[in-house]
Amino acid sequence: QVHVVESGGGLVQAGGSLRLSCAASGSINSINAVGWYRQAPGKQREFVARIDSGGSTDYGDSVKGRSTISRNNAKNTMYLQMITLKSGDAAVYYCAAEVLDRGQYSTSWGPGTQVTVSS
Repeated sequence: QVHVVESGGGLVQAGGSLRLSCAASGSINSINAVGWYRQAPGKQREFVARIDSGGSTDYGDSVKGRSTISRNNAKNTMYLQMITLKSGDAAVYYCAAEVLDRGQYSTSWGPGTQVTVSS
């Protein structure tokens, strides 16, 4: 019922900035929270940022102080603004929607958008 898709990935020089978007569709009201995760080849998926239905935010240690998560007024698009990108930020970034529907929790994942950092 809930689908999310990412956009905004690309090539960024180290020290640069990037804005990622996550568009949600379907049963938007069933979304409890939306988060960003990233995964580089050979590494575990890493938590990046999260925003819940009340607007509370949380950030992973690796991006804390360099990232801002937000959403638009319609609550159907979520953004991740990253600054001062490092080579370690290179990864596929995934949007994940935490969904509560009929008393059941589930997570809807997007296909991902790749971020490449050059130095």
